[in-house]
Amino acid sequence: MHWTLPLILSSTLTAFGADTNWSAYLGDKGASHYSSLSQITPENVSKLVPVWTYNAGGASPQNRSQIQCNPLIIDGVLYGTTPDQQAFALDASSGKELWRFNPADCEGITKSGVNRGLMFWRDPSKPDGHRILYANDHFLHALDARTGKRIALFGKNGSVELKNDLGRDIGGLALGVTSPGVIYGDLLILGMRVGEGPAPAAPGPIRAFDVRTGALVWRFETIPRPGEFGYETWPPNAFKHIGGANVWSGFALDEKRGIVFCPTGSAAFDFWGGNRAGDNLFANCLIALDAKTGKRLWHRQFVHHDLWDRDLPAPPTLITVQKDGKSLDAVAQVTKSGHVFVFKRETGEPVFPIQEIAVPASDLQGESASPTQPIPTKPEPFARQIFSYDEITNISPESHREVLERFSKLRPHTLFAPPSKEGTLIFPGYDGGAEWGGAAADPNGVLYVNANEMAWILTMVETKTKGEQPHATGESIYTQICSACHGLDRLGNKAQNVPSLQGVEQRLKKADILALLKTGKGVMPAFGFLTEAQRDMVTDHLLGVAPASAASPAGANDRARKEELAEADVLGIIPYTTTGYNRFLDSKGYPAVKPPWGTLNAIDLNSGEFLWRVPLGEFPELTAKGVPQTGTENYGGPVVTAGGLLFIAASRDEHLRAFDRKTGKELWKAKLPAAGYATPSVYSVNGRQHVVIACGGGKIGTKSGDAYMAFALPE
Repeated sequence: MHWTLPLILSSTLTAFGADTNWSAYLGDKGASHYSSLSQITPENVSKLVPVWTYNAGGASPQNRSQIQCNPLIIDGVLYGTTPDQQAFALDASSGKELWRFNPADCEGITKSGVNRGLMFWRDPSKPDGHRILYANDHFLHALDARTGKRIALFGKNGSVELKNDLGRDIGGLALGVTSPGVIYGDLLILGMRVGEGPAPAAPGPIRAFDVRTGALVWRFETIPRPGEFGYETWPPNAFKHIGGANVWSGFALDEKRGIVFCPTGSAAFDFWGGNRAGDNLFANCLIALDAKTGKRLWHRQFVHHDLWDRDLPAPPTLITVQKDGKSLDAVAQVTKSGHVFVFKRETGEPVFPIQEIAVPASDLQGESASPTQPIPTKPEPFARQIFSYDEITNISPESHREVLERFSKLRPHTLFAPPSKEGTLIFPGYDGGAEWGGAAADPNGVLYVNANEMAWILTMVETKTKGEQPHATGESIYTQICSACHGLDRLGNKAQNVPSLQGVEQRLKKADILALLKTGKGVMPAFGFLTEAQRDMVTDHLLGVAPASAASPAGANDRARKEELAEADVLGIIPYTTTGYNRFLDSKGYPAVKPPWGTLNAIDLNSGEFLWRVPLGEFPELTAKGVPQTGTENYGGPVVTAGGLLFIAASRDEHLRAFDRKTGKELWKAKLPAAGYATPSVYSVNGRQHVVIACGGGKIGTKSGDAYMAFALPE
């Protein structure tokens, strides 16, 4: 569909100024989450009203679909994505749909996973040549911003296959994109999401593509090759078989200096690294690259030889602070552990000292944990660090007793306590501390970040019998690649939206399960690396079909199939897996630690001191019982405005809230049609400031939705 509305003409930018737009993921290429619009203030924010709601469609309550998209608003047009990964454009003043692009309509294109945002590129040579670029599954698409049609000369018919040009053949390994990249000139710099479990995983190089053609321009290897810096921090030739060390959370770009800041994830497998001895550069690093060439300028590693899934969860934030009476351009990185690391942009020199602390050794077979880990001396952590007896929940005597009984059976919690077979407390949990919503920054050098205060329990289990290396069986394959999500008991995980596999034979046929293992669906990755025989074995295991004898694997009588099973048995390399991603909760589903369970924090990075800290969200039923506001788990980030406000949804109680930026006082809230697990966008059309939030729900037991909801002051 073509549009002819005057508000989307290029003259709009001149008429209302660049500030009317939300022109990049998280507000700008520096990921500041900041808008200089000031029409909405602490004095009038209580008057905000809904002005439009757009139901995007594509929600799947059965599969707990989500919208995590931080939409773009360019010249009066809003660009977003649906729960099922379609892209669309709306009139940003009315919410009226202008066009829609569905990847499923394109031959050879698949769609799955979640999407957190899009990219916009202005063609300097053609006023009508602007593009929307976004990735879904393992494809990158270039769309005409006016029509939503694919740009035929980009890649193949408008799309680039992202499993190519990785430096090695990844076959059927999982790869997708959740967060958008960043555009520098005519380059699109992009990361990806890859496997993290004990099964084989793809590598995570950082790549730049030509925004006009989709051709690969440069690639930075995050798992170094011989002769490259950091190669000695891995076993020889790790680049040939180890995966991960990928940028899945997005980037920040200092456009003036031409520096792109790249936060990387952990190396696979997340919780056992006996096959990747060493510090593992460039996993768990903030890497500063020359945006034009991909050359490394500096790096800082936050976790050596990660064993806790402490990947960097959000883009860093570009911020200017005052040090010794002078302005200093810095980059701040928030972490899952609840720390803020601050560096000079050009050199990587820490703004506040970092110390290496001694940490415990591992007692798991083959593991060699790093003896030290880095901790910043300032600011103080924005999430609690130790789960001691004193931190056990006090919301009721019953909850306290339940948690105490289980707590006493776990290993005592210490910083960087290694994974164990007895059960190790992860606190802050797998989802932070900080999560993918990231932090906001204002021009005064203040950083705003929401945090989770949730404990999880990591328990390791052996994947094979002692001293033996049997061929893979259906049960052993399930234990290694499925149980971390679905559980050893196959009961699934409601909080993580993982279905039970008990009684699966009553819901799915064998052909359905075989197809799911091969292609994946939704947030379930594809296990294309499994051979046909291995897929057959794990499917029979799920369906309760008795395994064939060892002399005749999976019923195969021919020698060729036996040899296929033996040669493809790469699943026996890792001796451990986990019992899953398990929150530490009481029997009523409340966190095991004392409240607050979710917070919003303001930190002055000029001094490294906290300005304020308040709970974020509530459980209404506990509030009704007289329990002080607890806060809740939260996903999605804040935005701050020149009007003196901070807007954030994120909490599981399905509200969008406004806080006084200076004091942390809650000034306004509005009930949403579903939880807003996304970061809001702020923009202005025809002189009217708006705040819009994607209301997708679908996490931590909340209902799914398909709405985008915009608020403004009454006309």
